[in-house]
Amino acid sequence: MIRYAVCLLFILKTSLLIGEIKLPRLISDGAVLQRNIELKLWGWAAPNEKIELSFGAKKITTQANESGEWLLKLPPQPAGGPHTLIFAGTNQVTINNVLFGDVWVCSGQSNMELPMERVKEKYPNEIADASHDYIRHFLVADKFDFKKVHTDLDAGSWVAATPATVLEFSAVAYFFALDLYKKYKVPVGLINAALGGSPVEAWISEDALLPFPAAYNELQRFKDDALIKEIETTDRTRASKWYSELNRKDAGLKKWNQVTVDDADWSTLNVPGYWADATLGNVNGAVWFRKKITVPSNMVGKPGKLWMGRIVDADSVFVNGKFVGTTSYQYPPRRYSFGSDVLQAGENVIAVRVISNSGRGGFVLDKPYYLAVDADTLDLKGEWKYKLGTTMPPLQGEPPVRWKPAGLYNRMIAPLINYKIKGVIWYQGESNTRDPQLYEKTFPALITNWRSKWKQGDFPFLFVQLTNFMETKAQPTESDWAALRQAQFKTLSIANTAMAVTIDIGEWNDIHPLNKADVGKRLALAAQQVAKEPNAMGSPLYVSHQIKGNKIVIQFKQTGSGLIAKGDALKYFAIAGADKKFVWAQARIEGNTVVVWSDAVTKPVAVRYAWADNPEGANLYNKEGLPASPFSTD
Repeated sequence: MIRYAVCLLFILKTSLLIGEIKLPRLISDGAVLQRNIELKLWGWAAPNEKIELSFGAKKITTQANESGEWLLKLPPQPAGGPHTLIFAGTNQVTINNVLFGDVWVCSGQSNMELPMERVKEKYPNEIADASHDYIRHFLVADKFDFKKVHTDLDAGSWVAATPATVLEFSAVAYFFALDLYKKYKVPVGLINAALGGSPVEAWISEDALLPFPAAYNELQRFKDDALIKEIETTDRTRASKWYSELNRKDAGLKKWNQVTVDDADWSTLNVPGYWADATLGNVNGAVWFRKKITVPSNMVGKPGKLWMGRIVDADSVFVNGKFVGTTSYQYPPRRYSFGSDVLQAGENVIAVRVISNSGRGGFVLDKPYYLAVDADTLDLKGEWKYKLGTTMPPLQGEPPVRWKPAGLYNRMIAPLINYKIKGVIWYQGESNTRDPQLYEKTFPALITNWRSKWKQGDFPFLFVQLTNFMETKAQPTESDWAALRQAQFKTLSIANTAMAVTIDIGEWNDIHPLNKADVGKRLALAAQQVAKEPNAMGSPLYVSHQIKGNKIVIQFKQTGSGLIAKGDALKYFAIAGADKKFVWAQARIEGNTVVVWSDAVTKPVAVRYAWADNPEGANLYNKEGLPASPFSTD
């Protein structure tokens, strides 16, 4: 009898659970819903269950289908809030604090994903002032699936901007939203669905990959769970063995971090720098660094922070033998805090274990290296002692499985499709620079793909052109980064697209430049361009050219109040004859055109501007302060 009662109770509970209304993660407390458009509100319930939405005085009803899926439509609503949505069936679900405003999907790779926390030292005032209830952020979990198109997200919630919460917001997206909110006073919802390192193919749906056989066939291959498990297991095993062997062989492990180590016979290296350029040569493995510094008494007994720039690839840092921090890969800035018991008056020792798993190991140039206590700082650049702990063969591995075609679309974009949006902001391309010609096709395919899935027509699609990066070149040369910028530039032929040009705000030594405010502001200007706002302004763009004797005359659009050269004369123009060998050229502004020539080329056929990985010094702008896009006429 007791067993029967327990079974009956289980059946009743199960039936109630089946009948409960369930909403997607996006439709939750604090949500921002798209204003001025008929909305789809959807979810799941028992088969044929009747659902009623109460919204103020409005009552809207629908019925679930045989599979328990339901959808109802909410008439267009003006910007504002907060509002309450009450969904009632066999149970009741209340969604509080809902705003109507403009919703933007923020996607791409790491420069879109990068949070405000990573740039907090650059923008302390902006973070302190980030109390904006009408700017809200939804972080989509980094997940992939090659076999199933998902209808909901596994996690995530809407979060309003405060000085504490904004640290988790996409920095580019936050500054974009902030500019739009200041201008329009309309709530902004940011759906952050981005993943570092991801190629464009990972964000395209399976059906849209058909024109790209290599990507499509790779997707089919990775529908095999056994293959994924084998690759991931092999990679983990390879990495585990490599690091175990490294730690076993490292002569300095648990020894050379100590203050009492005799380093008199150690070699020296100027930090920042790479040991490949020193007597050690280009080896991989573990290398230990030590530096003695003199700390004044006024800095003792206080907590402090150690800035160690960026280190390739991984590091562990010790001050006076005490561990203060570690980072496992090369990109994040090294900012290590330590307590009041670490420093002592007089001589102190900083020790750093650097692990290089491939390429050139060492300390990245032009980054901050100092010790800080309150407002006092001690410069750490200059001569350091170093000694090899052990050498290792380069650590090899496959690109992460999560970057494979369609996987991110299925898990991170498909669940958003029913959610009406204003548009998309996109910052990606670095991972496709190996094949710019293919990107010329795949990137437009992504835009078309997303628009067809959302069924909202040609909604605004705003994207960031790759910024300047890597070392400068003395002579004109070919560049995959420049070619990919050209592919992005050509994408402007698609309706309702706009491009934020960032060729002047990158960092030669960092693929993640810190200036995210100007990127966001330029995306906000791009949004105003697509909205055809009066006086909306973008960067000068190449339109056409004419060959006149030994000169080429270039026509531009978006010149605003006029073209200018920042500095004495225009730089980074190159010209070529029929042999397509480009040489540096002279250039001058004439009205809204630029005239380019070189005494070395009497019969020019092509011209390029800012065609390089890092065209540092490219200085063609409009008077509104926006840089001209790089381009090539050939």
